[in-house]
Amino acid sequence: MFISFEGLDGSGKTTQVQRLTVWLRTHGQRVLALREPGGTQLGEAIRDILHNRAYTGMDAWAELMLYCAARAQLVAEQVRPHLLNGSVVLSDRFADSTLAYQGYGRGLDLDFLRELLRFITHGIQPDLTLYLDIDPEQALARRLASGEEVNRMDAESIAFHQRVRAGYHQLITQQPERWVVIDASASPDQVAAQVQAVVKARLSLHG
Repeated sequence: MFISFEGLDGSGKTTQVQRLTVWLRTHGQRVLALREPGGTQLGEAIRDILHNRAYTGMDAWAELMLYCAARAQLVAEQVRPHLLNGSVVLSDRFADSTLAYQGYGRGLDLDFLRELLRFITHGIQPDLTLYLDIDPEQALARRLASGEEVNRMDAESIAFHQRVRAGYHQLITQQPERWVVIDASASPDQVAAQVQAVVKARLSLHG
């Protein structure tokens, strides 16, 4: 099974991927946890560029192609082989992030983006996408409180992140069978309990 986590930075995706990885392994599952952009040597190098605030003037199309290059490598090197091997693959972001951020956020053509994403992912789509929903201002406050470095995307306006959040909600209405919305404003333990309940039901796990 391929499970992706989506949401704004600060929604707790990384924490929940880590916690779900541990939980699934205690239930005897083989698990590969990935992040986007990243997950490969090439992807991590691209991530450094995309998050670097020195490139705040990056063109939206250049940004798109960098994300797609990192994703193409991730699919070829990690996602496809491990799915074929029968592992559960967890990804902190996947193709939906491009539709939300570069499509709804930046205003790039959604039909073109969908065709491009189908091409670079070989048509691979998550079986389940967990969307951690949170208000953009609360998400940013969490990021600042965490002490983590504020990256190039964090520095975008609240209006941008509101467009991204609205975009996610549009994507959810288009494929409701794949998405599950989780209230990310709750505590990490409460969010983890919601996530585990959903995954337990989808994988028919016991205990």
